Amino acid sequence: MTARIARIRRHPIKAIGGEDLSTTRLEAARRLAGDRIWALLTEAGERHAGVEPSRWLPKSCFLRGAASSGLQAVRGGWGAGAPSGPIALRHPELPDLTFDPATEGARLVEWLRPLWPADKPAPTRLVRGPTGWTDEAQPWVSILSLSSLRDLETRLGRPLGVARWRANLWLDGWKPHAERDLIGQVLTIGGAELRVTQAIGRCAATSADTETGLIDGDMPTRLAAEYGDQNFGIYAEVVQGGTIALGDEVRI
Repeated sequence: MTARIARIRRHPIKAIGGEDLSTTRLEAARRLAGDRIWALLTEAGERHAGVEPSRWLPKSCFLRGAASSGLQAVRGGWGAGAPSGPIALRHPELPDLTFDPATEGARLVEWLRPLWPADKPAPTRLVRGPTGWTDEAQPWVSILSLSSLRDLETRLGRPLGVARWRANLWLDGWKPHAERDLIGQVLTIGGAELRVTQAIGRCAATSADTETGLIDGDMPTRLAAEYGDQNFGIYAEVVQGGTIALGDEVRI
């Protein structure tokens, strides 16, 4: 069973924006370079963070799509270049924003305030993570299948798109949901090897339309009704680093 890389995506800021890449290098025991290295703390998260966070923190410390569907409609990042310098973001209900995350985090806080519910702990500051603010503490890469997405879209009778799932790698060529049987298997992708670790359980953030930021259903409930659980996609650990690119074959 073979597939090829159809999309490579990174998300510079946790829950806020995302962009496509044509190639990247995966490093052993590391997350995808530039993925979720920034996140916006909330008042509730501040008590766990300290002056400069030196350890991984759970998603409850940050702004996240499950608490505000409007965040799901933010697009953008660094562009195709290296993961540094100004980030450009856009949202259908806000003016475009370009800012430097290293020095202008306060501008992002103010830009996002209209999207964040008043009854939730308020956003405070943008912080850089020691390794990356992915939902899992382990340095894994997320992998999803376009054929599985097409199957789900057919069952639900509407397009869903790739952005709401916030995956790193989208593969095409497997049978729908074949990835569910790959836990423990090793994937060779370009010059890298990845060991599949576990399925990805989905939260309410996936219930938002990423074009509008509005809730368009209850995705975790629909996943459970269609497939018997709320999983969609898999995590994998990079065990051998290497460069990957669009079109690369994926071998098991």
